[in-house]
Amino acid sequence: MIDTRELTFSTQGDGTIIDITGDIQAAVADSGMSAGTVTAFVPGSTAGLTTIEYEPGLLKDLPEFFEKLIPSNKSYQHDETWHDGNGFSHLRSALIGPDITVPFAAGKLTLGTWQQVVFLDFDNKPRNRRLILQIMGE
Repeated sequence: MIDTRELTFSTQGDGTIIDITGDIQAAVADSGMSAGTVTAFVPGSTAGLTTIEYEPGLLKDLPEFFEKLIPSNKSYQHDETWHDGNGFSHLRSALIGPDITVPFAAGKLTLGTWQQVVFLDFDNKPRNRRLILQIMGE
């Protein structure tokens, strides 16, 4: 069985990190499936999905890491093409990727105790975002 759903939300941009674990778990529970996988996918090229321990220290460390690795105050060729100043956003998104797949059993995500699924908005302005969830299982 396959169940496809869409979530929408607004972000502030500039490194917004949103814990979407509860939203994904609720969709799995609502699907009525007991075992399978759920894939989350963000359409767009300036956001990404990953897992972290969603706690204050990492909510500061992760943006600092990206700033060191792919600085926002550097000029990128993308910026020369589109003049939107978000070349760094595209590179950060490409590094993290637009999707994540999590298995579930007994209707529950099989995440670790301190592991949450997070949406990372790398763009340099507020955005309305979509998240596609595809739940497959039985």
